Amino acid sequence: MYQVNQNQIVNSSWENRPRLALTLGDPGGIGPEVILKALTDPDVSQNFDVTVIGNLDLLIQTHTKLTFINNQTPLANPAQLSVIDVPLPGKIKDKIIIGTGNQASGAASFAYMDYAIAQTLAGKFDGIVTGPIAKSAWKAAGYNYPGQTELLAEKSGVERFGMLFVARSPYTGWTIRTLLATTHIPLRQVADTLTPQLLTKKLDLLVECLEKDFGIEKARIAIAGLNPHSGEQGQLGTEEIDWLIPWLEQQRQNRPNLQLEGPIPPDTMWVKPGQAWYGNTQSQNPADGYLALYHDQGLIPVKLMAFDRAVNTTIGLPFVRTSPDHGTAFDIAGKGIADATSIKAAIELAAELVSQRLSQTK
Repeated sequence: MYQVNQNQIVNSSWENRPRLALTLGDPGGIGPEVILKALTDPDVSQNFDVTVIGNLDLLIQTHTKLTFINNQTPLANPAQLSVIDVPLPGKIKDKIIIGTGNQASGAASFAYMDYAIAQTLAGKFDGIVTGPIAKSAWKAAGYNYPGQTELLAEKSGVERFGMLFVARSPYTGWTIRTLLATTHIPLRQVADTLTPQLLTKKLDLLVECLEKDFGIEKARIAIAGLNPHSGEQGQLGTEEIDWLIPWLEQQRQNRPNLQLEGPIPPDTMWVKPGQAWYGNTQSQNPADGYLALYHDQGLIPVKLMAFDRAVNTTIGLPFVRTSPDHGTAFDIAGKGIADATSIKAAIELAAELVSQRLSQTK
């Protein structure tokens, strides 16, 4: 899992634990299962004030089914959890099927998310940990958002936001932090979407996050090129020489306290992080943060190293938001075999980030 740094958890008395809203995600997926598995861990249930946003009867149904399949699997008792029931019309609740994403499950998961955001903005929670949702189910229910990130930004009234993926190595304790400049768009749109203005916004977000949430000043940040070999002086694409390299030179002048490296060829950018992750002694001074220019450029290496440990963090919001870096896994939902490591990591990282922010207000 993320391996929370207990030294950063402040005010951990019962009354002052980080208050986290944990959404159920798509109830047809593995969200209910991994939540019950995660909350049975005393390190989670006792150290953090976690409230599940969903439906108690759906959690009870999941608990009953999984106990019948394998009564040796540790599961939290839903009756002993803090659960807020989000009202769902009977015609929606009755059409929720474990293992299937449909209009009903999409409407339910959207309702959970909408409620959690409203309550967090009202000050009832310090942060949100979101269970996995199916974008197709949201669309079937009439909600046309690329994902939960965009809904969070809209409801919070922010225009500057980003998807940061965080994981701590179980081998060395080193933490990788990868921000995506573009997210859920077709590959053919990436080059046209990337602009100096967009990268400036993303770099601003990353710098602010490293300072506010991780206490890192004068950060060292690695920035990827777009084309193979970073364009090889225009032979393999001209974006680097047309605007990316001039933009980066200007950023170095504007930000003298930072170490900005790049544009690094995408095929070699991840060598040092891999060495730092696995404990290769040849690794020299890996960066504090990595800025990838598109989805797969950043997430293929992150998932190779930390598939069950990486946490998706939305930065730029007025509160902390984390999510496991996996989907609904409808194909294994209800079978009792889902791995709860990533949702536990998301809870632990959310608590650590909340505590870091609270420590700065004292």
